[in-house]
Formats: sequence, C-alpha cells, structure tokens
Amino acid sequence: MKRHWSLTTRLSCVFAVLVFVLIGAVGALLYRGLAMQLQQRDDGALIARVDQIRALLQDENARELVRTRPRLFANMLNNPEAMLVLRYPGQPPLVEINPSRSALPQPRVVSADASVTRADVAHFRDQTGTPLSAVAAMATTGVGEPPIEIMAGRLMAERTRLLQSYRNRILLLAAFAALISSAVGFVLIRRGLAPVRRLAGHADSVNTANLDGRIDDAGAPQELLPLIRAFNNMLDRLGSGFTRLSQVSTDLAHDLRTPINNLLGQTQVALSKARSAEEYEQLLASNAEEFERLMRMADNMLFLARSEHQHTELEWQALEIESELVRIADYFEGPALDRDLSIVVSGTGRLHADPVLLRRALANLLANAVRHADEGSVIQVTGLVGPEHVVLAVENHGPGISQALQARLFDRFFRGDSARSDSGQSSGLGLSIVRTIMNLHHGVCRVYCADGITRFELVFPSTAAPPITDHGCAE
Repeated sequence: MKRHWSLTTRLSCVFAVLVFVLIGAVGALLYRGLAMQLQQRDDGALIARVDQIRALLQDENARELVRTRPRLFANMLNNPEAMLVLRYPGQPPLVEINPSRSALPQPRVVSADASVTRADVAHFRDQTGTPLSAVAAMATTGVGEPPIEIMAGRLMAERTRLLQSYRNRILLLAAFAALISSAVGFVLIRRGLAPVRRLAGHADSVNTANLDGRIDDAGAPQELLPLIRAFNNMLDRLGSGFTRLSQVSTDLAHDLRTPINNLLGQTQVALSKARSAEEYEQLLASNAEEFERLMRMADNMLFLARSEHQHTELEWQALEIESELVRIADYFEGPALDRDLSIVVSGTGRLHADPVLLRRALANLLANAVRHADEGSVIQVTGLVGPEHVVLAVENHGPGISQALQARLFDRFFRGDSARSDSGQSSGLGLSIVRTIMNLHHGVCRVYCADGITRFELVFPSTAAPPITDHGCAE
C-alpha cells in the first residue's frame, strides 16, 4: 500500500533540505576561500624561504656552512613538514632535508636572475595522496663559482587536517541547522495549516441539517483566504439551493394534494351509490380536467428541471418582433373576448432568440394579463429595439401587486392575493418558467406596478451587446 505523506511532513523535509543546501553552499564558499588563503600563505612562505636562502648564499661564510654544517639549515626550518634541497646542478645534494621521507618533486627551476613568483610554485601529491607544494630556483654564489639550485617544499598534512576539520564542522552545522529548521518548520507549518484542518473538519460536518455554519477567516494566512471564501460561498449556494429545493418540494406536495383530493373525493362520492351514465360522464370529464392540470404541472416541473442545467442548448434564430407578437395575440384572442378584453400589438425590428421558448414566455405573460386584467380594458403588447437591449412588454389594467409580493412573484408555486388567486387555473409555475427562459437567453425579466397598471418586461441583449450580467428577474 502506497504511503501518503502529510503536507506538513513534506514541507518540513523540503525546508530542511533547503536549509542544508543553503548552509552547505555558504560553507563551501567559506571553505574554498579559506583553502585559497592558506595556499597563498604557504606559497608565499616557500617563496620567502627561497629568497632568504638566495640572500644567504651571497655570503662566503654561509656557503662554507652549507658544505660543513648542513644540519643548521634543518634547525632553521624547524618544521617536520618542510623540505629543502641545496645542490650544484648534476651533483649530489649538499643539503637534503626531508623529515617525512616523501618523494621529492621536480618543479620547474627558476633562473638565477629571475624573481620567484607564485606562478612558479608547483603543487603535487605524495605517495599517500597528501598535497605537497614546492618551488625551485638557481642562486648565484660568487665570482668563479657555479650557481646552486635551491628546492624548497612543504608537505601540507597539517593544512589538510585543518581544512578537513573545517569541512566536517560545516557539514555538522548544516545538518544540525537542517534538523532544527525541520522541527521549527513542522511546528510553524502545522500552525499555519490549522485553518485547512478546520476547513476539513467543517466540510466533514456539513450535511442537510447543518448548512448555516461558516468558517471564520480571521487570522488565516493570506494564501488560504480564497479557499475559505470559496468554501463559504459554496455553502451559501448549497444552502440556498437546498432551501429552494425544500420549498419546491413542499409547494409541489401542497399543489399536488389539491387535484388528488379532488379526484379522490369525487370518485368516493360517485362510488358511494349507483349513478347514472350521465353522472359518470360528468365525473370523468371533471377528473380529466384534474389530470390535465397534473400533466401541465409535471411538464412545467420537467421543463424547469431541464432548463436549470447549463448544458441546455437554444436554437437561436432571427425573429421578426411584430410577427411574433401578433402570433401570440391571435392565440389569446378567444380568451380575451370572453372577458371583453382587447389586445393591442405594436413593435418592429428583429430579435435573436429561441422561437419556442420566446413564445412560451410571452404566452405565460399574456395568459396572466388576460386572467387578471379588468374586464373591458386593453392589454398592450409592445416591442422596442434599443442599441443594447430589446424589450418586450405586456401591460394590463387591473389589481396592483404590492412591493412585498413583487419580490416573490417569480418564485415557484408562489401565489399572491389578486395577482395569483385563481389556483384552479394556475399552477404557480408560469412566471418561474419566464424567469428560467430569460436566464437561458442571458436576459432579465421585470415587473412594474403603478396607478392600476401592471407591466411585465422581457429584456434581451441585442446581438451587438454583451450578455446582461444581472441574470434573473428584477422588480
């Protein structure tokens, strides 16, 4: 089974590695600097020794000491790592000091009339791998005497031990700093991720009975604020959706109860005693009306459920406004004449919309207007094309709608007083369908009531304008 490391552990390990690498890199730079300084110091000491011996060999007494008492030069070096060889070219050494018994190197010999520089110092390794530096130069001794070759060297065992100790301390310090930073980072990261744990705990506690709680973002890290706010916004949407769903379920159950009770009551009364064929026909006709009402309600609910999915595709067409308004007005001419109403249509221009959905929205508005307009009044159906919006309006004279009712007018199953009092003919879904259709068209629907006139507007974006961002219906 694959092991999943916690984010805190991963970040702590990454933090420790970064600290180790950083301190190691700084230590490596310091180590390199120290090594170069020590090498420059040692090279300078070798050059100084060669120059010193060159100066001594100018004195005849010093040359005599080289021949008779070479041990004095060993005492002068006073260093077990130092090497010194004095000889005439092609002859055995006059002085050979090599306490470590290392193999003597053969550096390039500097002529007697040239100065010795650091470039003349050669670097080798002896048979044990220990670094060794050496420089060779010729020295004049006097008139009529051949020059003497000087080779000065030094085995760098002590310097190697010093640098190794320095390197080990750097590694130890880097490891210790990485360990401390890992522990401190673990604590700090764990504290910093506390809002994430609270978020996870809160998400685990969310259910249909607990959608009101929100995560407090006070003191949360700046990086987690978008996540916390997004989670709270998600809970807001879930809460709102669940509330609407609960309300829809309640309203649907309430609205289904009425036709079902009517069907059950009429059927029970009819079965209570023998009836004539005419009475049974009347019962069946009444039941058919209730079944039709249930069918319309089911169709409307199915339409709303499908339309709320963002994948609903519209069949966009360029429609003539006047012909669409006339079509709807002709359809409602019969019901309007029954209530002594007249429908007046005005409007020109074109509109881009789904023809089926547009006609359904207009039909729902006009059906409401015919149902609630004062008898003998005029219903105005108008269309106005503007530079950015196309407005279709249905206006009638009749009982007004209060501001409180306007706020809920487009809710599902909502019925107000006079605006939606005819429960036998209305399912309370007509205006909800209008709002859904306008959402699909990226438009809005509005209602205005003043001085006994009720006006419903459908506002579509024109083809040259961007979609209206204020989705939904405005009062």
